[in-house]
Amino acid sequence: MAELAHAQPAIYGVVQTGVPYPNAPRQKCDLLVAPSDGRSWAIEVKMLRFMGDNGKPNDNMLMHILSPYPRHRSALTDCQKLVGSGFRERYALLIYGYDYDDWPMEPAVEAFEQLARYRVQLGQRHLAGFDGLIHPVHQRGGVFVWEISSPDQE
Repeated sequence: MAELAHAQPAIYGVVQTGVPYPNAPRQKCDLLVAPSDGRSWAIEVKMLRFMGDNGKPNDNMLMHILSPYPRHRSALTDCQKLVGSGFRERYALLIYGYDYDDWPMEPAVEAFEQLARYRVQLGQRHLAGFDGLIHPVHQRGGVFVWEISSPDQE
């Protein structure tokens, strides 16, 4: 993030990590991005990978994306946490992860979208795919991001 902010300050501006939530200072927001255009973002980030670095299945991964329980700190509960955060910035949720022949990301991302729409106003999905990585297990995947707002801000 520091490299992006340095290389393209008009787009990324000032980037902060681990910023305390105004309404819950013991909790930290993953990213605050303040570009020079004044449209700042509070962003929560989650990883989605169904395989570990050793190639063995990561069977509890869906909990990190879909769990409705705040204690699990899932992508789903991060959406609600953002809209109640007290940040003045716009909100976004970013999920990055890896696709595998037997474990594509798309079904998990679709399930997240369905559940999130019951709790927050979920903006349009934006996706950037990648492939050709040299890691023996994690070789292709994508980055998904949505703007998040309170359901009453429709």
